[in-house]
Amino acid sequence: MSKVCQLTGKKPLSGNHVSHAHNKTKRKQLPNLRVKRIWVEEENKFVTLRISTSALRTLKKKGYTKMMAELNSAS
Repeated sequence: MSKVCQLTGKKPLSGNHVSHAHNKTKRKQLPNLRVKRIWVEEENKFVTLRISTSALRTLKKKGYTKMMAELNSAS
């Protein structure tokens, strides 16, 4: 499984660890992903998504169909 949010498309970011001596080594910042089953009222079924926690908060606020409509119109 890739570490990408299925709704927002958030991916891992790359950067540097910087020590006190200012030595730099590569690091990854991973998105905070969770696997959630979401009830879709219009389809009358559960949908399993791997989404970030920020997308989950937005999903609770707006709802699945409205969020999917906004994502499809933005693409």
